Amino acid sequence: MASPSNIWIKAGQFFAGGGTAPLPDQIIQISGDKIAAIMPASKGATDFNPTCFDVVAPGFIDLQINGAGGVLFNDQPDVDAIDTIAAAARKGGTCHLLPTFITDEGRAYVQALQAVNKAQGRPEVLGLHLEGPFLSPAKPGIHSPAFIRKMDAQDLDFLTSFEGRLLVTCAPEEMPLDDIRALSQAGVIVFAGHSMANIEVMSAAVSAGLCGVTHLFNACSQIEARAPGIVGAALSDKRLFAGIIADNHHVHETNLKLASAQMEGRLCLVSDTMPSFGSVQTRFDLQGKEITLQDGRLHDDVDQLAGAHLGLDEAVQNMMACTGISAEKALDMASGVPARILGLEDIYGQIKEGRPASLTCLDSRLNTQAVYVHGKAYHP
Repeated sequence: MASPSNIWIKAGQFFAGGGTAPLPDQIIQISGDKIAAIMPASKGATDFNPTCFDVVAPGFIDLQINGAGGVLFNDQPDVDAIDTIAAAARKGGTCHLLPTFITDEGRAYVQALQAVNKAQGRPEVLGLHLEGPFLSPAKPGIHSPAFIRKMDAQDLDFLTSFEGRLLVTCAPEEMPLDDIRALSQAGVIVFAGHSMANIEVMSAAVSAGLCGVTHLFNACSQIEARAPGIVGAALSDKRLFAGIIADNHHVHETNLKLASAQMEGRLCLVSDTMPSFGSVQTRFDLQGKEITLQDGRLHDDVDQLAGAHLGLDEAVQNMMACTGISAEKALDMASGVPARILGLEDIYGQIKEGRPASLTCLDSRLNTQAVYVHGKAYHP
């Protein structure tokens, strides 16, 4: 008999990660919070009555999640909200995440920094994504233009002294290169977003430490004949990663195909999820705007997109359906690529003996059946 600390899982298709093809009929042994062994089902462990799933993949990592389970992180930047969001995100297969705090008044983001610091003992929480307020007034999207502003010395001090993992989305044309350099040298992951930066600004910012683009194609400068913009920079500059929202509302399928073809190993799936996901809510307030969920699409009263209603499992499915890429590549966009962006590729993004047992378990259509977070099972 297996000891009580051991869990046995059988995968009809086992995706080890890194974009490698799946193996059929594998047994995964979890001991405590680690992967203890991986073996063909024919070699044993059947005596232990394993839990069976059609598909087992490395645990999904969501770098951009604004809310879920009826909670918006901006409205409740505390540990309870983070727990609620993480629990609801599991419905879409997410094991780990960066709670995302968007543009808000003044330095309201400091509460988010404090909340994530308090939550860092939780394996679900890998850090914080601060999306704004250091954005371009020309590309606010759903962010409140009244709160968009430039970074000052006090902001720089707060962000560079944060003791956790931090991703900051900013408009590089609105910031001195020295600020981008200081953030990067302090370990902050700097992405461009809500920005009209041209290719020259992007090139200089990348040299200063900027390393990615937030929600590619949305709220950023596009490709023109003599002005490649942020999109052109992301597609062509191998130093840049990008997140993309594959919900069939934010990005046309042709652009999904283009990005996946040009950015293999650099493109990750993000949910951009709002409070409606994992809840019965179909309406909520966002900084004075009423947001409505209609046919899977979130919008305000003038039809402006307002985040997404999306699980990462659905994003994987959509990416495969729209682009024709393989399951192993799409799954890597939800696990391996975000792990590399965070500098955690030696811990997450692949299922290997000795690594934390973080698994996303799916049915044959890639709908979430369970997640294991450091060995703890959840059946959302």
